[in-house]
Amino acid sequence: MRSILQGLLHLLYPGACHVCDAPLPPGAGPFCDPCRQALTVDPHGQCPRCAGSVGPFAEVADGCPHCRGTSFPFDTVLRLGPYEGRLREVILRMKHAAGEALAELVGELWAGCAEARLRGLAADLVVPVPLHWRRRWRRGYNQSEALARPLAARLGLACRPSCLRRVRHTPQQPSRSAAGRLDNVRDAFRARGRVLAGRTVLLVDDVLTTGSTAAEAARALRRAGARRVVVAVLARAHG
Repeated sequence: MRSILQGLLHLLYPGACHVCDAPLPPGAGPFCDPCRQALTVDPHGQCPRCAGSVGPFAEVADGCPHCRGTSFPFDTVLRLGPYEGRLREVILRMKHAAGEALAELVGELWAGCAEARLRGLAADLVVPVPLHWRRRWRRGYNQSEALARPLAARLGLACRPSCLRRVRHTPQQPSRSAAGRLDNVRDAFRARGRVLAGRTVLLVDDVLTTGSTAAEAARALRRAGARRVVVAVLARAHG
């Protein structure tokens, strides 16, 4: 209900921040300065393998303590920030039908502030992590796809959601252990499309926790012929 009321508010009064509803001066964009800072400034260093938070003097050449010694089917993970504060609040709002417009705006903000890092991943096409059709029907949209479209547009790449499907409905992950998360998503994805052959895929999702969903999606893409898979997530959580 809160998301629906906020959507109506922004239809009637577009000069309000889409996160905190603070009034905005004309031409200020969709977010106030404090919310823009809270969404885009990462207070921590991040591991280049799993995007986990690390200290300023951490040795991450072989990964961080969260992922060192773990084999991933993706090459690297890039995050906008940690799953906390304003970013966490926004992601939770995006998981409702009324959150699609917010997801697209956040995707545009993400694409603008992280363009150089995203280009550095050298991707050939963008693929969002899909929802199972039942969950997508209930929600009305896929938040990962809404985030992926602005990233692809900024990078001048094709966004190809049809290349990856979730073929098995899986219970939601939050209360599961790392092993339980992996079992939950095993063989949940199928990838297809000649466009994948020999290409580097930028796989986009909203949150990465243990990496089990991204790993299983990446395996499916690799089996379908992708040469490399690189991952971009809005937020990195730890579970």
